[in-house]
Amino acid sequence: MLVEFTVGNYLSFKDKKTMSLEASSIKDNPENVIESGKYKLLRSAVIYGANSSGKSNFLKAISCMREVVLNSSKTSSADEIEVTPFLLNTETENAPSYFEILFLISDVRYRYGFEVDRKRVHAEWLFELKGTKEKNLFIRTLEGIEVTDDFTEGKGVEEKTRDNALFLSLVDQFNGVVSKSILNWFSFQRIFSGLNHEEVKYITHNFLGDESLTKWVKGFLKPLNLGFNDFILEENRVKTFHNKYNSKNEIIDNPVFDLIKQESSGTNKVYDMAGSVAFGLKAGYPVVIDELDAKLHPLLTMAIVKLFNSPEHNPLNAQLIFATHDTNLLNHS
Repeated sequence: MLVEFTVGNYLSFKDKKTMSLEASSIKDNPENVIESGKYKLLRSAVIYGANSSGKSNFLKAISCMREVVLNSSKTSSADEIEVTPFLLNTETENAPSYFEILFLISDVRYRYGFEVDRKRVHAEWLFELKGTKEKNLFIRTLEGIEVTDDFTEGKGVEEKTRDNALFLSLVDQFNGVVSKSILNWFSFQRIFSGLNHEEVKYITHNFLGDESLTKWVKGFLKPLNLGFNDFILEENRVKTFHNKYNSKNEIIDNPVFDLIKQESSGTNKVYDMAGSVAFGLKAGYPVVIDELDAKLHPLLTMAIVKLFNSPEHNPLNAQLIFATHDTNLLNHS
C-alpha cells in the first residue's frame, strides 16, 4: 500500500511536492480508511486543479519513477534515463530530479528514493521500518554505495552497478529477497491515462482469454450498470448482450451489439480500463489514473470510486489515485 510520494525538479515541479495517503483524524466514513498496524491509509485520493496546474505531471512523476525502477536493469551503459527536470530555472535545468516513495509490504514500511539526471544516478537510498525504528539498508552517493549488515543481499555487487543504473534493480537481478519484493510492488501498480485508455485495452483482452480472470473483469463491470447483461471476446472484438422487450415489457430476445460500433465512448473507456482496474482491486495494488472522468457520466465516475472505498468490493485494500475536474465527488462520503 502506498503511504506517501514525493517528487522534485521534474517537469513543472521545481520544488519538492508530496502527496500523503495517511488519513486525518476525522472519524467520518471509516470504511474509506485502511488500517494496517499503526497506519491509517486512504483507499482513494483525488487531485484537483485548474488546467496547467500540474495534476497530470504529478501522476506522470509516479509513472516515471516506476518506469525507471523497472527498466533500469534492462538498459546499457550508453542509454539515457528518461527524466525531464524543471527547465525554467538555471539552477534546476541541469540538476537531478528527485523521487521518493513510502509504501507497505506485509506490514513493513519501506522508504525508497533516488536522484537522477539523464546521464547518471546521483543518489539512491532504501530504509526499512519495522516497529518504531527506521533502519538504513543502503545509501548511495556519487562517492559510492554503502550497504549495511541489514541488507546482506546487496553485499558484493556494489562495484557491478553502472552509473546510469539503480542499485536496487541490480540486486533484484541477483535474486535479492527484499529487492525482489519491492520490484514486484512497483510492477503490479497500474498507471494509465483516462484520455488514452485505448493503450490499456489489450490488458482487458488478455484477461478475457483466461476464465478465472474473466470473472475479475465482469466482477468490476457488473456494479457499474453499463446497460448490457454480458459480453464475450470473439476474434479480438467484444460483443455485448442486451435485453429486447415486447409491448408488455417482457424479454423476448438477447440481441448482440458490437462494443466499438454500438456502445457509447464512455462504455468503451470503462471496458478498456476494466482489466487494469480489476487487477488492482483483486490483487490489492495501487491504481493511478489521470483524467478518470473524461467521457464518463459523473455517476459512473462516482461508482468506480465507491468500488475502491468499499471493503466488500475491495477486500485486499487496493488504492485509487486519480486526477479529475468532477466536483460531484466532493461530498462527505
